[in-house]
Amino acid sequence: MMGSLLGAGSSLSMKNVPMKIMAGPVLILLVMSMLILPLPPFALDLFFTFNIALAVMVLLVSMFTLNSLDFSAFPSVLLFTTLMRLSLNVASTRVVLMDGHEGGDAAGKVIEAFGQFLVGGNFAVGLVVFLILVVINFVVITKGAGRIAEVGARFTLDAMPGKQMAIDADLNAGLIGEEDARRRRADVAKEADFYGSMDGASKFVRGDAVAGLVIMVVNVLGGLLIGMLQHDMSFAEAGRTYALLTIGDGLVAQIPALVISTAAGVTVSRVNTDQDIGEQIIDQLLINPKVMFLAAGVMGLLGLVPGMPNLVFLLFTLALGGIAWYLIRRRDQNLAEQHIEAAAAPEPEAPEATWDDVRLIDTLGLEVGHRLIPLVDHRQHGELLGRIKSVRKKFAQDVGFLPPVVHIRDNLELDANSYVITLKGAEVGRGQAFPGQWLAIDPGQVSGTLEGRATQDPAFGLPAVWIDESQRERAQVYGYTVVDAGTVVATHFNHLLHRYGAEMLGRKEVQQLLDKLGEEQKALVEEVVPKAVSLTTLQRILQNLLDEDVPIRDLSTILDALAEPGNAQADAEELTARVRVALGRAITDRWFSATGELSVIGLDAGLEQVLEQALNGGGALEPGLADTLMNQAGAALERQENAGLPPVLVVVPALRGLLARFLRRRLRHLVVLSQAEIPDDRTLRVTELIGMQP
Repeated sequence: MMGSLLGAGSSLSMKNVPMKIMAGPVLILLVMSMLILPLPPFALDLFFTFNIALAVMVLLVSMFTLNSLDFSAFPSVLLFTTLMRLSLNVASTRVVLMDGHEGGDAAGKVIEAFGQFLVGGNFAVGLVVFLILVVINFVVITKGAGRIAEVGARFTLDAMPGKQMAIDADLNAGLIGEEDARRRRADVAKEADFYGSMDGASKFVRGDAVAGLVIMVVNVLGGLLIGMLQHDMSFAEAGRTYALLTIGDGLVAQIPALVISTAAGVTVSRVNTDQDIGEQIIDQLLINPKVMFLAAGVMGLLGLVPGMPNLVFLLFTLALGGIAWYLIRRRDQNLAEQHIEAAAAPEPEAPEATWDDVRLIDTLGLEVGHRLIPLVDHRQHGELLGRIKSVRKKFAQDVGFLPPVVHIRDNLELDANSYVITLKGAEVGRGQAFPGQWLAIDPGQVSGTLEGRATQDPAFGLPAVWIDESQRERAQVYGYTVVDAGTVVATHFNHLLHRYGAEMLGRKEVQQLLDKLGEEQKALVEEVVPKAVSLTTLQRILQNLLDEDVPIRDLSTILDALAEPGNAQADAEELTARVRVALGRAITDRWFSATGELSVIGLDAGLEQVLEQALNGGGALEPGLADTLMNQAGAALERQENAGLPPVLVVVPALRGLLARFLRRRLRHLVVLSQAEIPDDRTLRVTELIGMQP
């Protein structure tokens, strides 16, 4: 027991670990010995004294803890102290009934003292005092502490999901690390377990009070029968002898029980701060001198009423008035000292710049206007934090690397409903969202119009209207795609993640990918990096793939392609082309129909020959040829999409890199594939040609 108590109240060194381990078994042996073995009066005195000392220690520990979880062992302490008191009652009952006829000290000096000194040897007074203690313990303290623990457990369980979401939000925003998040989740779970345990443990004390009443009745009746039938005592003599011993036995058990119950009430009723309960009471009760003056005035008026104990009331009036005067004097003195210190303090010098003043740019950021704060505030159940978390997870699963943490902050310089998405400190996306309204997006085949604020979908530029909740069902009937404000921002954010994925992939992310693959294919990783290609070259190759929306999940295939002989002298662009060929089936798979036929855009043979000559001449296109190529590519792409066919241009391998870089400047969604990337078991059908008149 001592080990548990000390472990909750203070930290023990490692050399005391064996003592803590032995505390539980020793306590169990003591309880069993008191239940089974007859104890001499001196042993009872020792155990009763230890019980009182233990109760006082528990009360002091509960008062000096700053947080309820600092004394999380209290429910177990409550159980063991109750069990020890009951076992002491059994042991003392045995001694009282066996040797009570020998005199008042037959059951030990402690019981005799409580039966004679505390109640003056009057068993009637002792019985009344005992019953009052039982009522106070059972009805007032234990019932109140149990109710507080029950309500605390219920509120704690109801608040657990919100607390867990708050921890996840802080973790996603980068405010805390994994270790802090794990510790805070454990504290939330411990808090719920503690109040639940306290709710159940309070029943121990209530049962102890009932058991005390039963034991007292049994002792009195048993003592009367034993005294009269076995020891030839008169009824009055037997009643006086055994009643006093029983009352002393009950009082010596109930007083520690009352102290333990008080400790339970203090533990569950306290508010967790950086002060113990004594400091809280003093600081908050004696903080306002006006209260002291008013209380002194009331006590003074009562002291002047005829028939009242005037001296006592006037003494309290003087005491409260003195406390108020002292509080005012101390406050004035503190203010004077602050003014003197402020006047004497030298002008503060400008501090020297340090490395703490250097603020690194956040890779990904989201700034919101003040009306969008509820969307990102976990205390207001903002759903956007969970959406962004899901977007990052889906991006990692689809693309193949984890994007950076998004740092969210409010920006009062923005319009109230505007938001800005930044990448490495630069704005890459901007839009507006209206919480409580819905964005009705026109996919191109709607059957009616809606009243509202006309705008464009920030992710794809489609015409849209912000509408009220009352028009939501009508918009869906007309064929609009209807989404809420949080989904609008999350979709825009997801679109920009895919668009700027190449810029988010740094050396750190590439090394993390290699470490993850190295857990399964360590030999492959060591063979390629840095023997075949350097980490910088690999980063550039992966960025080239991401820049054209090619996932890098199949990192083993990418390294296999780079491990081929002859790659040591090749540059990143040439190595990217070889990797694309290795990934050809995965790149083209999403554009093929179920029949395996791919309808694509092709190049006219004459134009293809002109472009090859330009490539051999340095790769620069004449302005006229460049404009013609861009215009005809745009027209062919528009006809291809109008026919419901994939936006894919297939060219010879030598031209793929040049045309991809050139055409994707304006035709972002055009996919340029090399003939070498098309698997042999697939069929191409050219539906549009660039370089011929339509």
